[in-house]
Amino acid sequence: MPTYEYKREDGSTFEVTQGINDDPLEKCPETGQKVKRVITGGGGVVYKGDGFYITDYKRKGENSNGSASNGATKSESKAETSTS
Repeated sequence: MPTYEYKREDGSTFEVTQGINDDPLEKCPETGQKVKRVITGGGGVVYKGDGFYITDYKRKGENSNGSASNGATKSESKAETSTS
């Protein structure tokens, strides 16, 4: 079951484990204050274990198009070829 974060009227927060189909809480079960469900970014996913290879991750020194970067910019490369 997912864990939802709620914010009380006084600004404090708490978490509650609820089913996906459960209605959101309207009042804090501890203090009775009105609450609002806080939308969070989630916990992120971490993959560990066998089945992952070095090719699954971006290599250092590669551009987004997959070519290797030697540190020279396009303008530097053009200048070198025009002087040759």
